[in-house]
Amino acid sequence: MDGEPQRKQPLSALVGHTNGLTKPASLAAAAGVRSRAAGGVAGGGAASKKLVIKNFRERPLLPDNYTQDTWKKLHEAVVAIQSSTSIKYNLEELYQAVENVCSYKASPTLYKQLRQVCEDHVKAQILQFRQDSLDSLLFLKKINKCWQDHCRQMIMIRSIFLFLDRTYVLQNSMLPSIWDMGLELFRNHIISDKFVQSKTIDGILLLIGQERNGETVDRSLLRSLLSMLSDLQVYKDSFEQRFLEDTNRLYTAEGQRLMQEREVPEYLHHVNKCLEEEADRVITYLDHSTQKPLIACVERQLLGEHLTAILQKGLDNLLNEKRIADLTQLYQLFSRVKSGQQMLLHSWSEYIKNFGTTIVINPEKDKDMIQELLDFKDKMDHIIDMCFQKNEKCMNLMKESFETFINKRPNKPAELIAKHVDLKLRAGNKEATDEELERILDKIMIIFRFIHGKDVFEAFYKKDLAKRLLVGKSASVDAEKSMLSKLKHECGAAFTSKLEGMFKDMELSKDVMVQFKQYMLNQSNSGNIDLTVNILTMGYWPTYTPMDVILPPEMVKLQEVFKIFYLGKHSGRKLQWQTSLGHAVLKAEFKEGKKEFQVSLFQTLVLLMFNEGDEFGFEEVKMVTAIEDSELRRTLQSLACGKARVLNKSPRGKEIEDGDKFTFNGDFKHKLFRIKINQIQMKETVEEQVSTTERVFQDRQYQIDAAIVRIMKMRKTLGHNLLVSELYNQLKFPVKPGDLKKRVESLIERDYMERDKENPNQYHYVA
Repeated sequence: MDGEPQRKQPLSALVGHTNGLTKPASLAAAAGVRSRAAGGVAGGGAASKKLVIKNFRERPLLPDNYTQDTWKKLHEAVVAIQSSTSIKYNLEELYQAVENVCSYKASPTLYKQLRQVCEDHVKAQILQFRQDSLDSLLFLKKINKCWQDHCRQMIMIRSIFLFLDRTYVLQNSMLPSIWDMGLELFRNHIISDKFVQSKTIDGILLLIGQERNGETVDRSLLRSLLSMLSDLQVYKDSFEQRFLEDTNRLYTAEGQRLMQEREVPEYLHHVNKCLEEEADRVITYLDHSTQKPLIACVERQLLGEHLTAILQKGLDNLLNEKRIADLTQLYQLFSRVKSGQQMLLHSWSEYIKNFGTTIVINPEKDKDMIQELLDFKDKMDHIIDMCFQKNEKCMNLMKESFETFINKRPNKPAELIAKHVDLKLRAGNKEATDEELERILDKIMIIFRFIHGKDVFEAFYKKDLAKRLLVGKSASVDAEKSMLSKLKHECGAAFTSKLEGMFKDMELSKDVMVQFKQYMLNQSNSGNIDLTVNILTMGYWPTYTPMDVILPPEMVKLQEVFKIFYLGKHSGRKLQWQTSLGHAVLKAEFKEGKKEFQVSLFQTLVLLMFNEGDEFGFEEVKMVTAIEDSELRRTLQSLACGKARVLNKSPRGKEIEDGDKFTFNGDFKHKLFRIKINQIQMKETVEEQVSTTERVFQDRQYQIDAAIVRIMKMRKTLGHNLLVSELYNQLKFPVKPGDLKKRVESLIERDYMERDKENPNQYHYVA
């Protein structure tokens, strides 16, 4: 019996009043006659006669002993139901008898009599539960049978006394319905008994405990008993509180024990399993109202109490090993607990900072730093997508964490990002298709956004771009322009204006060379050297230190021809030849046959010497070419110690010493006809790196000076702290307070500003 049937609907619609003896069938017949008569009037017109049914003028009297006899029959029927024996009387007859008694105002007596007989029966049932010898399971089955029997009996009794229930009881709000009366009696005389209640609850908790330990138990018995407690309205007070206390004790001990015994993935799996099992218990046999406190208890004792321990013990390993399934479970479980997600994200952010710092801070890892950062970023993105449900807080925390650790080592990451872009954009890079290269550049730009010293990136990027353009080493013009577009979008037009100027110079140079080739056709003595010149605007390109070397007469003559041609078109301009950027294609003959070499201008000058002799010493080469010492050593090293050894060095060795001798290698062999000899322009020297960094710092000083003057000119008077605060807002690179102080002192010395005479921390602008 799931609950009480509705009480508000009458059993049948009765017409008029009866004398208490007439059966419902005669009333139905009378109603049918009236209906037919009414129909006759409607169909037959004025000739039909109208029938009217009237009440008796006086209510018929009942026999003197009718009420007593009727109760005797009803009592016998109730006792037969309670003892599960057959009822002598027809159920319709019994129902009609109840109706007859109620019609003659005997309802209060009938209700009391019924309650008394039910109460006597229920009281008698308690005796069977007084036996201590009953084991727990037998006791539960006995109490369950008693409850089931009681429900079945009350349903049958109520069906006989339905008229009483729906008239007298319904009209008296203080009286419980027959069904509620049955519940009340069972609650008061059986379940409220301390011994019965205690043993019932103990038994139920024992069964649930056995099930939690993996044993198979009778779930239908549990469901029936807990439904009984719920129907009797004692579930919350008698059972739920003790059940939650037991649950709390169980999972408190289990959490502490398993955190010691198990690794984090296994522990999380166990927590998930426990949560699923408890949720299943709610669905199967517990009351729905228990779900929230029960699940909260499990979450608190298995998760909430161990959040820090779980993160300290297992998060780093899960992230290092990229355990996607375990991380997903960790995120889902931590999201169920108050502050869980917040603690997880904080630990995750610290992991990113610590791991990223190990990549950035170690100079020994500089070679692979950017690739490692890109791989690390991909890994973290994948974890956010797959494990952390693309949580926006995760994304923001990751950006903050990357920005924090990547700037722990100022300037170097910016420099290495520029070099990594150079590696990807340089010709000969066959690692990726155009689409893949575009994706790689997009990823590099994400890392680029995190760095503060973007001016350092610009300086190194410009230097490497110049080499790619001038030595013809760019993999793809489209890729170069795509990267330029990305930088422009990220940093603005001012950031890329010089870089765009470099591309413009290269395009204009092509037009100039077309005109020069035409000009050379009209020259009588053009020579056998094909000259190509790139005209570079000094303000756009990196600053190169001019190197005066001794060129062959043919080259000098061609330079002069070009100078006359160019200045004839552009008067007032000055040409400065950058020999360090030159390169050439040389033809050579060996025993094996003819070869062509793609070499730098310095390599060219060294190799051309061997047209005039077979052996030269280091000092002799230096005197003939006038190449600067360190450049010459690198040049000779590339020709005599590299893969393509066009020269033989004596004595053998990787380093070039002052007394070394060099001879032409006539036995040179190579499978290719045109051979690229490692061009020294493509290798950055330490001096070049230092000079680039110094130029950046010098530019920063100018920018700081300009920003200070700009602020002071606008404010006229300003305190030191406010000035520093304004500078931090305006400058786009990291700067130390000490450096700012030095620039302020410099501007005071140069009379751009002055200190206040009374307050040394106050400055005034000098117009």
